[in-house]
Amino acid sequence: MARYTGPRQKKSRRYGVALFGPSKALERRNFPPGVHGEKGNRKKSDYAIGLAEKQKLRIMYGLLERQFRGYFEEAARRRGVTGLNLLQILELRLDNVVFRLGFANSRRAARQMVTHGHIKVNGRKANSPSFQTKPGNIIEGKPTPTTQRMVTKGLELTQIAPTPEWLTVDKEHFKGEVKRVPSREEIAPIVNEQLVVEFYSR
Repeated sequence: MARYTGPRQKKSRRYGVALFGPSKALERRNFPPGVHGEKGNRKKSDYAIGLAEKQKLRIMYGLLERQFRGYFEEAARRRGVTGLNLLQILELRLDNVVFRLGFANSRRAARQMVTHGHIKVNGRKANSPSFQTKPGNIIEGKPTPTTQRMVTKGLELTQIAPTPEWLTVDKEHFKGEVKRVPSREEIAPIVNEQLVVEFYSR
């Protein structure tokens, strides 16, 4: 499955937020890339603002446009608020849940763990990062030395990050559970998802 493989720090600087986790480059050079980056004070149109919000959310979760658009269309079909539906769909992706459990220190690393077959859902191997988890699903690392070393390293690197309340984690047995669908407050998005909805509704 396709994924974004371009320069990460440039993207973070372009949108002014750390899209891939803490960024020293963004701290040192907190202005857009390019020769005119430090002078970039032009007023943005509503379209440009909506596009930027959409791009930030898409890139943060490591998705390409076609798949992200598909998630938006699914969110629009569901009952409830489209923006919140979209955020919940993204959060419940298997690679994101592995990241939130602390088994990996980034979504990119979590995605690699899943695609390489290190993760099981309800006792069965799941190698699709886009797998939609549900409340009650048990996510665990395979009982192999390689997998357990990877999960242990991930847990060490993320030990200061609290586990979201919509998840439970058993670090000793390398497993976690999706207790329920997360609320918007628990997701704490870095974007205004309503602007994403308005962008696609044009």
